Amino acid sequence: MSARELELEKIKLEIAEELGFGNKVRENGWGDITARETGRVGGIMSRRLRNGESSIALKK
Repeated sequence: MSARELELEKIKLEIAEELGFGNKVRENGWGDITARETGRVGGIMSRRLRNGESSIALKK
C-alpha cells in the first residue's frame, strides 16, 4: 500500500470509531459492515477531504 492509501485507511477507521463500529471493522474487516454504514463512512470522508480537514487533502 502506498502512503496515501494507508492514510485513507487510517481516516476510514477513525470515522468508523467515531460512528461506533470501529471494533466491528477491526475484528471482522470492512466486508462485515452494512451498505448504510459504508455510505456514512464514505460521505464523512468525502466531506473531510473536500473541506481540507485532513492532511491528505493537501497531497495529490
